[in-house]
Amino acid sequence: MSTEKKVRVRFAPSPTGYLHVGGARSALFNFLFARRMGGDFLLRIEDTDRTRFVEDALTEIYDSLKWLGLNWDEGPAVGGGYGPYVQSERLDIYGRMADQLIGSGHAYRCFCTSERLAEVRAEQEKSGGATGYDKRCRNLSAEEVDKNLKEGVPHVVRLKIPEGRTVAFEDLIRGRIEYKSEALDDLVLIKADKFPTYHMANVVDDHEMAITHVLRGDEWIASTPRHVLLYEAFGWEPPAFAHLPVILSPDGGKLSKRKGAASVMDYKRGGILPEALFNFLALLGWAPGDDREKMSLEETIAAFSLEHVSPKAAVLDEKKLEWMNGQYLAERKAETLIDDVVSMWKDKGWINDGIDNEYAIKVIDMLKVRSRRVTDLADSASYFFIDPVDYEEKAAKKHFGPEAVERLGLITKIIEGIDDFTHTNIDAAYHNTAESQNIQLSALIHPTRLAISGVSAGPGLFEMMEVIGKDVVLKRIDKAVKWINR
Repeated sequence: MSTEKKVRVRFAPSPTGYLHVGGARSALFNFLFARRMGGDFLLRIEDTDRTRFVEDALTEIYDSLKWLGLNWDEGPAVGGGYGPYVQSERLDIYGRMADQLIGSGHAYRCFCTSERLAEVRAEQEKSGGATGYDKRCRNLSAEEVDKNLKEGVPHVVRLKIPEGRTVAFEDLIRGRIEYKSEALDDLVLIKADKFPTYHMANVVDDHEMAITHVLRGDEWIASTPRHVLLYEAFGWEPPAFAHLPVILSPDGGKLSKRKGAASVMDYKRGGILPEALFNFLALLGWAPGDDREKMSLEETIAAFSLEHVSPKAAVLDEKKLEWMNGQYLAERKAETLIDDVVSMWKDKGWINDGIDNEYAIKVIDMLKVRSRRVTDLADSASYFFIDPVDYEEKAAKKHFGPEAVERLGLITKIIEGIDDFTHTNIDAAYHNTAESQNIQLSALIHPTRLAISGVSAGPGLFEMMEVIGKDVVLKRIDKAVKWINR
């Protein structure tokens, strides 16, 4: 195909379910390729399978793409010169194209019932031979066809697969791929309900929308020779094809809902940042050619090429995603997280609508550098808002022993003696006391942390004490003493 054409790629999801990892990765690779090549990224909705159409899924597909930053140049809600971009709005085009193929002798009307097709398949399976349509209607006379049409006999339109052919295409990732035409049955182009099949609509739309490159999952490799023959039947130049590697679950099996195939919005609800998921998905089957893993959008676009996409399966490693998310989370400004995090705190009943944004920002800043997910900022923040109800059992046995009441009394005196309650002054007071009392600094730090948070680990203690405030710290230490003496 001509290299002078402007690159035009498309992502064409079917709204039969939500946007999952495989689809999101395909969309992302199309987006990166378009941006790298200075081309256009189209969104097309392939909704011709009306029996599986899910209205909510369509909205979530849009929301998922926008959340990931995969903004399309043409498509629904955006427009463009090649619309409409929803297949159910293009039925007249497919019908007209099917008539064209029938007229040129490349397609025919098939009147076989579903019952007959099932019988044919059962016989083929029983005999151990190849299964597929037996081409019964391929050579019906014009009179027979006209008679059936006049009687209103339901029918489909099938492509005439040429016999004795080797159908080949160059895959930009896998090289030359060949199929014998004997392995391809006469596929249906238009169903009895007048809706096109995926194959018919896909080829017609890619041509009509001037798509130059088709980047899609490798499950479509077996369909590509049929598409090549459809392009040939129409007399059209096919686009370049690139089939992306499959994504496997961590145990090496096929992704499923149970094995990591969460939807994009599931990841959002699970506390993953869009920039982290974008970066992670970009590296599922592609590498920049060096050791970089955490990459900005601009870096990823500049480095992206199909030459560095591997044909080998990629493994979805959620631990790596969490690590990467933690890197991005640590860099995020607290102000950009406050709406989501405050909403989570409200859901837990820790705060109401009157929270001080300055206080919320301080809490987020303290916790985000130790967190892997945005949800961690909620799950680990309780002691910034409510007194501990209980104390971590193992830590309590270690730090709330017989000497703890006396030690907490000493800590109370330290805190009461600090007028300007800043982390710097708290730090200095603790160090001075440890030195003057000839005790380990940890002997002061551990019981303090446990008393005011209820847990043995967390952000910097002195910074945490400054944020919580002197009065609350003293109140919680007194409560811990009473708990020990209970």
